[in-house]
This record gives sequence, C-alpha cells and structure tokens, in this order.
Amino acid sequence: MAILTSSAVDLADLLLGQDADDTVFTDEELIPVRMLNEFTYCPRLAYLEWVQGEFTDNLDTREGTFGHRNVDRPSARPIPAPTEFGDVPPQPAAVPIETSTSNPTATTSITGAEPSPPSIEPATTAASSPLLKTRSLTLSAAREGLVAKLDLLELDGQHVTPVEYKKGAIPDNPFQAWEPERVQLCAQGLILRENGYQCNAGEIFYIESRHRVTVPFDDALVLRTRELIRQLREMGRGGQIPSPLVDSPKCPRCSLVGICLPDETNLLLRDAAATGLDASTRDSRAGSPDEDGSASTNSLPSPVRHLLPARDDALPLYVKEQGAFVGKDADRLVVRHRTATLISVPLIDVSQVSLFGNVQMSSQALREVVDRGISVCHFSYGGWFAAMTTGHVHKNIELRMAQFATAADPVKSLELAKSFIVAKIRNGRTMLRRHATAQQRSGQTDTTSEPEIDLTDETASPRCVDAQKGSGTSAGWPVQAPAANQDVSEAPSDNRLTQKPSEATARELAQLAEWARMAGRATSAETLLGLEGMAAKVYFSGFARLLKGGHAFDFSGRNRRPPRDPINALLSFVYSLLAKELTIAVRSVGFDPLLGFFHKPRYGRPSLALDLAEEFRPLIGDSTVLMLVNNGEISESSFLARAGAVTLTEPGRKAVIAAFERRMEQEITHPIFGYRISYRRVLQVQARLLSRVLLGELASYPGFCTR
Repeated sequence: MAILTSSAVDLADLLLGQDADDTVFTDEELIPVRMLNEFTYCPRLAYLEWVQGEFTDNLDTREGTFGHRNVDRPSARPIPAPTEFGDVPPQPAAVPIETSTSNPTATTSITGAEPSPPSIEPATTAASSPLLKTRSLTLSAAREGLVAKLDLLELDGQHVTPVEYKKGAIPDNPFQAWEPERVQLCAQGLILRENGYQCNAGEIFYIESRHRVTVPFDDALVLRTRELIRQLREMGRGGQIPSPLVDSPKCPRCSLVGICLPDETNLLLRDAAATGLDASTRDSRAGSPDEDGSASTNSLPSPVRHLLPARDDALPLYVKEQGAFVGKDADRLVVRHRTATLISVPLIDVSQVSLFGNVQMSSQALREVVDRGISVCHFSYGGWFAAMTTGHVHKNIELRMAQFATAADPVKSLELAKSFIVAKIRNGRTMLRRHATAQQRSGQTDTTSEPEIDLTDETASPRCVDAQKGSGTSAGWPVQAPAANQDVSEAPSDNRLTQKPSEATARELAQLAEWARMAGRATSAETLLGLEGMAAKVYFSGFARLLKGGHAFDFSGRNRRPPRDPINALLSFVYSLLAKELTIAVRSVGFDPLLGFFHKPRYGRPSLALDLAEEFRPLIGDSTVLMLVNNGEISESSFLARAGAVTLTEPGRKAVIAAFERRMEQEITHPIFGYRISYRRVLQVQARLLSRVLLGELASYPGFCTR
C-alpha cells in the first residue's frame, strides 16, 4: 500500500476526482479494468495483452473461464438508471487515508453460499425496492478513462455493490485479497460512481472457498488505483515493453510465459552486458525486481527454467487423399472419401491442417478451425506450399510496423541476414563434421549396417495423424522406426568427435569455417548472397558423400523447378514443409510472413519464413533426407521420372511427411538456454526472439547453432 504525503499531491482533489485535469477520454482511449489487474500483477503482462494483443490459455485461465460460466451470461432484463431512483445524494465524504499499517480487520468476510443465480426483479421505488442483481454488465467512465464488464452487480436502490468472481481460495494475507483483485474491484467502483451510483465497497467471491470478501473503497485504495491507471496509460503511450521479472515465482504459472520468455530475455541481456555489446541496453533494460523483492538486478544469474510444454500436445493433420472432404462433426474433424470415413480426430488434438491437391473443406469446419487459431495450409498435389488460411490478422501492429521499418533499412536488414546465414553455414559445417566422423568410424568396422547418428530420437514416435484411405484411425505413420540415434546438440560421450575426418572433409570444414567468418563481416547483401552460394556449394559436395543409397541417389548439387534427381526432389519437398512450419510460427507471433530481410519480397513468397528457415535447413530438412535414404525408408520406387523431372509418388510423399514429423517432434537441447524442447517449439522461440530484436529489447538476433 502506498504511503501518502500531502506535499506531493493534492489528495482531496485526486480522491474526489476533481483535480485540475478535466480530461475526458474517448472510447478508443478507455482502459479495460482487466488490464489494470494484469498491470498490477506484472506490467510486462499487461503490455503483451493490451498493447500487443497477445493471449493464450493455460490450465489456470481455462479453470477461471469455467468458474465464470454463470456470470458470463448477460442478464436479459434492463436495470434502472440512477436517476430513476430519485435525486442522487452526494458521494460519501473522504475518510482518513490508510497507510501500509492500516488495520487489516477493516476487511470483513461474509461466509455463505455462492450468490444465487443472477436475476432481475421488476424495478420499483427506492424505498421499497428489493435487491436487484444483474450479471455481465458493461459500463464505462469517460473521466476515469475506464471500461469494465462486471461479473455481478447487486443494486439496493442507489447503492450498488460489484461482485467479482475469482478462482482459487481466499488468500492468507491481512486483506484476504490480492492487490490486483482489490485494484480491479475499486476501478469498477469508480466507474459506477461516475455513472451516478453510490458505491462504497465491492465483494470478491472466491470460487474454491465459496466465500465472499468485502473490499471497502477507502481513500488509500482509490488513490492507489488512480495512480496505477496513470502508470498503465503512460506505459501504453511509451511504446516500450517493460522488462521481464527476474526469477519471479509468478512466471511459471503465467499463461504468457512462452510468449514473454522472461528467463531467456534476462539471460540474453546479461550476456550482452557481459560482452559489452550494448551498454545502454544493459543499463536501461536489465531485469526489474519483482514487487515482493524476491530478486533484484544485483542478484546472481539464475538458470533458465524449463519452457513448458516441451512440445505441443496437438498434432498436424495431413490430408492427401485426392477427392477427400474435411467436415466437422461436433468437436471433431472428420475426413471422408465418398461414403468412407478416413479419419475422425478431436479438434483439440489438431494443431494445423495441411491439404494436398484436390481436397475440399466445409465452411463450417473452416470457420471452426480458424476460430481456434488452427492454420489451414494448402499444397499443390506435388507438394508446393501455395497458400494458408488463418483467422484475423494478429493484433500486434507494433511489431509489423517495426518489421516494415527494419526491412526498409539496408543496414539493419543486413545485420539480421548475416545472423541467419552465419548460423546456416555453421550448422551445415556441424552436420558434415558429425556425420563424416561417424561414417569414418563406421567404415572401420561395418560399412553397411551401422546406424547414423544425429537423425532421430529413438524415443520419438510418429505424432502426426494421417487421413489416408482405409486407415480410419489417428494412428501414426506405418514406417520403419530408425535405430538408436543421438541429438545433434548433445556432445557424444565416446571418442567419435575426436577422430579425424578425411582429407576432403577436413578441407570442406575449413572452407565452411572461413565462409562463416566472412559472412559475419559482409558489408553488402550482394556479398552475403555470394558467400552463401559458395558455402552451399561446398556443403552439398560433402553432403553427397553422406548418402548411402547407391547410384539411385547420386547427388551433384542443388537443382529445382523441377527437381531432376531423387535427392533434389526430397530436398525441395522438405524445404517446402519447413517453410510451412515457419510461416505458421512467424504469423502466430504477429509478423507479416511475406516481408523478409535476406530474401527479397516477391509475389506470394513467404520471405521472412524463408529467412528463418536458413539456419534450420541442415538441422531439419537435410537431416530428414539423410534419415530417409540411409535408413532405407525410401527407395528408387518412391519416385516418378517424367521428361527429366523427378517427383515423389504417393507412398514416397507419405514416408517423407512421416520422417519430417518425427524430426519436428524430436526434442533437442537448446544451445543457449539449456532446456530440451521439440524442434517445432524451437522455431516458435526463435521467432519470438526475432520480434524482441525488432522491438528494441534485444540488441542482436541469437542464431540457433548446434555444437
């Protein structure tokens, strides 16, 4: 509770709302009272939700929604305006201001059952009027600059009492209520007062305790509420996201922790400060202490807490059966072909829908999936990523403005492009080094049966669902499981990496190391593009020697449109799938996927997704191809050659999608943050970090480079 000093402010004016500032806010300037609750809890959380339009559910928010299910249904009958009760008496005089040592017993508790179902009784005169109740009532106050939806409002003549529903039990503190809840309730009282009602207190109904707690709107709480309103408004006008809390116990249960990335951001800021990369950033944006003093900017660095969930529970749905139809049946997606049902999956288990070729989808199913934030990706029959259907554009216009400004700045665009390309070359070099040493060791013992490393996680099972004619279930792909493998980010426990690569590989590794250094010092986009091309030529030269499929899989370099050999057909298809994944990831963050920094804008091309895909091509795309060929999951019969162009057959495409999904669901240790998450989650984290760079929170983009 704030301690007030009369010399600092005119308390009487502030408490009565009659200070010199007669500002009347427009509808667009009104602050939702719920955001005031979030701001009191964590200013960064309020910024993410209010300014950037971010939100996602977790278990706590879903439980809260369920607890509000009754009061979220608006009452149908009108309630009388204050003037209908007769003359409005003056608002109560100010009472002595409470300080931090105010008597906690002033907050009373009323024990009883949950309020009776809200209902509206006929309005009568003030003298004889019974208690009226209404639920889900929206009111605004232009002078206070607030708007709120009240869970429940009880009216006894001109006297009204707002009732706020909260999940959980009554907190064990002197006020029997958390400060964000008390401030939120007081703001509702201010709105009611400005609308002519008498409101001296509110009540919080704790759903778990099934008790009400009365919160009096004393002068100290009113002043504290108005001060927080002022700070929240200034934060919104400032356009600078507040620093994340440091090692706060609030973060793990926050539904936006995967968007906020508090520990990750603090770690990168500390690293930047330690290297002197950006002293001003260090001084101004080092993590702020939590309000309870649990941590401070001077505290020792804390380890990054695990990002949960490590991988998404929902799965992609691929529909490749030509002539299939995707419909909706209650809360399930049903794929049918003529009279046969191919598959039926709960909507809650679907993360994205990919349609190949001539597959139709009903308008009911389409509207349901976009309402749930599920993207629908459209591919040509041959696997070309052609379009994507989503819901409304992300609300984070602030990020898109920063993206457009950065793309228009050649210097800033070049810095980002260098980060992407340097990471790509380094990951390609790591790929060659690890596979070459493993292959050399394999050649010393057994040249045919030794499993590759770095390809898949033996514990990862196929998790995508298939809509294949005759399957009828959500079972995984019927492909051969690979042998035991090891994550690319893990340092092997044996001496595999200590073995010397062949002379040709050693020369390629040295060249790639040199290209990476030169790319990091490139002074123009043209120079960077040339270096990337030379590095790719060296890399694919070494990549060709890693393939074990015999002459059917000879590979002499990249070609496309159309691919002229099986390896290029495989690479083109997995790169298309990777571009699809990153288009979904950057769009979920709020980017425009069509505007990149390395790939120039071109009609219909997801340039930003292709930018971010650069560093993951060796780790996800090329690794998937190696797994398919070297594990025998694909053969010469998986391809169809026509007039010099090579394409995948239907069984071949099915095998590639299965292998790609296994790779995306494989968990990997993040080289910077140290926790294990799936590759699909890695893509989301990298897209978030890129947004932090564009909005000025981080000085440089940290590329994802395995060791």
